Amino acid sequence: MTVAVANMPTVRKVRRESTEVSSCLKYMIFGFNVLFWLMGLSILTVGVWAWSEKDIFNNLGKVANVALDPAFILICVGTVTFVIGFTGCVGALRENTCLLATYAIFLSVLLLFEVTAATLVFVFKDWIKSQATIGFQTFIIHYREDPDQQNLIDWIQEDWLQCCGIEGPKDWDRNNYFNCSSKVVGSREACGVPFSCCKRKPNEIIKNKQCGYDVRKPGFILGICFAQNLRADIFAQKAKWH
Repeated sequence: MTVAVANMPTVRKVRRESTEVSSCLKYMIFGFNVLFWLMGLSILTVGVWAWSEKDIFNNLGKVANVALDPAFILICVGTVTFVIGFTGCVGALRENTCLLATYAIFLSVLLLFEVTAATLVFVFKDWIKSQATIGFQTFIIHYREDPDQQNLIDWIQEDWLQCCGIEGPKDWDRNNYFNCSSKVVGSREACGVPFSCCKRKPNEIIKNKQCGYDVRKPGFILGICFAQNLRADIFAQKAKWH
């Protein structure tokens, strides 16, 4: 008996093409830029929130020196960081060459900007110093008008540079609240300086916000000089005893 053997279909093995894209590099760029993107979004959110709290959006045309506003700087930095992180994140995940090229261009421009800024700082350091001085003096003028600038000045004076003004405590004459002539209008801070000018004691737990009152009064300054001279005489006398 003849048995008909059906022609069995030939099974062909499909060979997958090997990819040229490095998975390690792809997800490393993706993971890094996810963090970069989230950081930019957080900075941008803080800047927008600060402006909304100060009602800047409804009074944008009336605000002077917008570029010196710390919230505006946060908005600019957050926007740039957000855009760069977004292009790198999506470009790596979707293997989009256009977005990756944009990401590379952004990083190149940022690197060029940093190198240029470092060169300009070295070449025009005197001019930059004078501009920084003018900017800080502008901050002093608007110290009580903008809480962001107030906190920035307090941080610079108390924690960063540990100074009082740019050239000295007399810089606070530029502020209407601390000017000595403001005593006439009843300003308690007249002829004084902010608390951030005061040097805190090692064991001081609660910050004294009134330590700068009246410190620039002529009699007050004269008393300080006398006290310092007396201390110097006492130290000199004690040195002779040993």
